[in-house]
Amino acid sequence: MTFKAAAIQMCSGVDPARNAETMARLVRDAAAQGAAYVQTPEMTGALQRDRAAMKAALRDESSDLIVAAASGLAGELGIHLHVGSTAIGLGDGKMANRGFLFGPDGRKITHYDKIHMFDVDLDNGESWRESSAYTPGGTARLVNLPFGKLGCAICYDVRFPELFRAQAAAGAQIMSVPAAFTRQTGEAHWEILLRARAIENGMFVIAAAQAGVHEDGRETYGHSMIIDPWGVVLASAGGTGEGVVLADIDIAAVAAARGKIPNLKNGRAFSLEEVPASTSGDVAA
Repeated sequence: MTFKAAAIQMCSGVDPARNAETMARLVRDAAAQGAAYVQTPEMTGALQRDRAAMKAALRDESSDLIVAAASGLAGELGIHLHVGSTAIGLGDGKMANRGFLFGPDGRKITHYDKIHMFDVDLDNGESWRESSAYTPGGTARLVNLPFGKLGCAICYDVRFPELFRAQAAAGAQIMSVPAAFTRQTGEAHWEILLRARAIENGMFVIAAAQAGVHEDGRETYGHSMIIDPWGVVLASAGGTGEGVVLADIDIAAVAAARGKIPNLKNGRAFSLEEVPASTSGDVAA
């Protein structure tokens, strides 16, 4: 099974309506170029540091602007449209960083709530506490699509290889990693992490990213990319500006990579023993 996949790069602002218009324009562009699966970045709906303003604009899934727009686009264009994520109200002031997958009939296939919260303290005083705003998910999602099995992750999840390994062991052939990586962490780790997850699991990785300086003042790394199971970058974008990157995905490449290096089959259970430092002065042979 071969199909064309697209990763949409955006620079989302604080207004969901404007972001929905940008999403629609770029998704239409991708579909016009033959993409059957289109992925948008994390926080497609809005990047907004002002938590009060964000909560004031928050909607539940049934009334969210981005959800409605994506459902309509998927049905109109006859594609699988994956909204990397957007903020969704859960009630009582709580919200989820939630991704959505819509089928060619416009119906929602599934959603995925980001599991790992980006709670970090970086150089130059940059600090983030995603857990102060979002309720983490607790369930991974593996979706059976006509062209292959798709696993779901969002941004910071990429630093937790056990999530990817669990889905690969369950049959995932493609992993989605929509993101809004900071410029600082992206320059250091973005491509390395994505290629590592692809290589160690013998799977395709599709990563749509936010890029550039946003209205709320943050800066994201961009470089949306699609990577094959051997770790080869098939397509990538630059570090600023919106756009579409496309690649042909041949699912047979997954079996080929796993056949050459069958580490999913070769893994073994093991115990861990911590050895204390010698107190006798003797040196072990």
